[in-house]
Amino acid sequence: MRSLLALALLASLTATGCHSPYVETTVSNHTGQPIELLEIDYPSASFGTQNLAPGADFHYRFKVLGSGPTKLLYTDSAHQEHKSDGPFLKEGAEGSLAIAITTIGVTWQPAPTVTSAR
Repeated sequence: MRSLLALALLASLTATGCHSPYVETTVSNHTGQPIELLEIDYPSASFGTQNLAPGADFHYRFKVLGSGPTKLLYTDSAHQEHKSDGPFLKEGAEGSLAIAITTIGVTWQPAPTVTSAR
């Protein structure tokens, strides 16, 4: 009987679509030079990597807790620091976010689905 009840509960949760919103991020290095340090700040946390080779992508998935701006900080191969302000995210945002670092600057391309779920 317990296993039948547990199975019914699991089926109910699956049918109602338990879903945790997240933002799937891809940071691409289109500079032709390695990036030595990369950090992305978003509401309530940050993530990054020590190295991003020319032509490489860095993928990261995060959950937005709180609301606020995003920011990219990176150090190029000449040890110069760079900063780029990104989109404002609301708690519960979900979708994809592409960040391209090029020789002329940084582009942020949030998909139309990066919106608040609340």
